[in-house]
Amino acid sequence: MASNACLKLAWLIYFGLAIVGALGTRKELRLVDSISKVGLQAPAPTPSTANGTCKSRVEIYGYECEEHTVTTEDGYILSMQRIPNGRLGTPTSGSKTPVLLQHGLLMDGITWLLNSPDESLGYILADNGYDVWIANTRGTIYSLGHTSLSPNDSAYWDWSWDELVAYDLPATFKYVYQQTGQQKIHYVGHSLGTLIALASFCEQNLLSMLSSAALLSPIAYMDQVSSPLAGGAAKAFLAEAYYWLGLYEFNPNGEAVHNLLETLCKQPGINCYDLMTSFTGKNCCLNSSSVELFLDHEPQSTATKNMVHLAQMIRRGTITKYDYNNDKENMEHYGQTTPPAYNMSSIPNNLPLFLSYGGQDELSDVTDVQHLLDSLKSHNGDKLTTQYVKNYAHADFVMAVNAKQVVYNPLMDFFKLQ
Repeated sequence: MASNACLKLAWLIYFGLAIVGALGTRKELRLVDSISKVGLQAPAPTPSTANGTCKSRVEIYGYECEEHTVTTEDGYILSMQRIPNGRLGTPTSGSKTPVLLQHGLLMDGITWLLNSPDESLGYILADNGYDVWIANTRGTIYSLGHTSLSPNDSAYWDWSWDELVAYDLPATFKYVYQQTGQQKIHYVGHSLGTLIALASFCEQNLLSMLSSAALLSPIAYMDQVSSPLAGGAAKAFLAEAYYWLGLYEFNPNGEAVHNLLETLCKQPGINCYDLMTSFTGKNCCLNSSSVELFLDHEPQSTATKNMVHLAQMIRRGTITKYDYNNDKENMEHYGQTTPPAYNMSSIPNNLPLFLSYGGQDELSDVTDVQHLLDSLKSHNGDKLTTQYVKNYAHADFVMAVNAKQVVYNPLMDFFKLQ
């Protein structure tokens, strides 16, 4: 047991030094000393996580907000928030069009509420007459429930984004569809939220409930990822090493890593913007208050298996189901020795799509997005809207102070045409 704990601590030290190396600091000894004094338990909840999204982020601005739960077919209990009306609180006449917001990797639904009501998409949509639903994937702070498993069980974390495609997204879609009187849904995804949507669409799922889909920082092909941390970690098989150590929950907010990042942010010449840049690219338009809120609440946990799956995509340049790297296991899961591919060209040509991507984005690299667009070359011209924002990186699409003017207004114009 002691040797296993030492291995885990050694891994955290190694991972921390990898981050330090990427950022160019020379404070390795201070950082190692910092993480050697802490355990592996997660920090206590901050006020925002203790109170829930509705109370901590929505109702304080004068919006009505409802907390909902949805249970997936494989037993995960997911949290959802609904903002049915704008700040004035007066329902508009007639039924409203529902919009489902799906966050990205290592994030949760607060993604859409990080800025002020005049700058965050969740509030903006509500103020413009939409019925807003915010999803939170399994493993995040408000979606830790399960009908039979605990987050302390390794089986709880036995999933990748394949399961988000197969279970989480269908469960949230069906719930919103039923709750809103079977109205078709506008979908907005960011980052991983775009990948699971594209994978669903190419398998002809959810289409009967879908009006249109807006994909911000779209993720599909990933072999050109230029993020030094994401790309370097994938090529070094670090997620696989994490899994080998028995760390099935990938918890970047555990106390050891939390203290490591806190120390990093205090180093001369390094700030939290630099740390974010190492992951996302150079974001142009973030403000300090939204970054502070982001660091207070994020990042969220995911399954290490999910990180392995994404690393496979970066190394191979393919979009397939999770590869067990074992013919027998692949055969058991898929009926073939190799994982089946998600064929992006199978997405229906008449599905209204809005794709917005940035020139500084190092996770949704321009070359990878172009590969995706090439896969969609047969799409009906009047059903595919693309937007290129030269100075935007990955986080700008959900946190930029000017995102309303740059992205959200064109997005709502797109919705109105459907």
